[in-house]
Amino acid sequence: MLAYRHAFHAGNHADVLKHLVLTRVLRYMGEKDKPYTLIDTHAGAGGYSVEGRYAQKNAEYATGIARLYDDVDKLPAPLADYVSLVRAFNPDGQLRQYPGSPAIANFVLRETDRLRAYELHPTDHRILASYLESRPNTQVSDRDGFAAIKAELPSPTRRAALLMDPPYEIKTDYAKVLSALREALERAPDTVVMVWYPQLQLLESTQLAARLKASADAAAKKGWLHVRLTVTQADERGFGMLGSGMFIANPPFTLHDELAECLPLLVERLGQYDGANYVLEQKAV
Repeated sequence: MLAYRHAFHAGNHADVLKHLVLTRVLRYMGEKDKPYTLIDTHAGAGGYSVEGRYAQKNAEYATGIARLYDDVDKLPAPLADYVSLVRAFNPDGQLRQYPGSPAIANFVLRETDRLRAYELHPTDHRILASYLESRPNTQVSDRDGFAAIKAELPSPTRRAALLMDPPYEIKTDYAKVLSALREALERAPDTVVMVWYPQLQLLESTQLAARLKASADAAAKKGWLHVRLTVTQADERGFGMLGSGMFIANPPFTLHDELAECLPLLVERLGQYDGANYVLEQKAV
């Protein structure tokens, strides 16, 4: 479980989708005066060098954030906002670093908002704790983020968002995500729960969205939204990540239209074959 390092994948097409959604959710929650809590179950290191040997191994950022980075003025407003945060993480203007979800949160959250970040990998945990050490109302823990939901929800701020993006290196992560969604909604039915998943030709991956929908149908007070961005094809053996998806329980009512504005351009820019496409669906309550 502790072998996974997100640095190999930082800034790829999946990060673009995930962090676009995260930015929009946090912006929406920040529109109200009252503080809220963000719980990040698999926080990573906070930031990653795209010039380092990990990122350079497959240069996944080159077919992800790099295809948007220099065109911020030409992007739809929600996408431009996210790319501007990535640019703010690179003060000299060159794409050298990519911000993980805790860094995105650090830009967007107000001082009164609470951040609870969980990361088991000892090196990434140490880097993250150092990066966030001066931020108020913040705790960085090396405990299991799935197991922490019981302690974190319901939140003392009442309003909360939960981000779950495990590496799915082991198949049990699919079941853990589903169980965690159910537990979160049982404990706090109006929590905004964001689940990222890889699009693979694997039974657990292909069935996850339907299972998440069924659970949200039963427990989410404000419905759900599901978005998937497919950018490439599997190899001749059926292997490889075709794209990724985000499932959001209790989504902001603004999110569907914001994503609808951005997804055609993401298909155009990030697609790696003629069949690149997106799915955007919701069930409002």
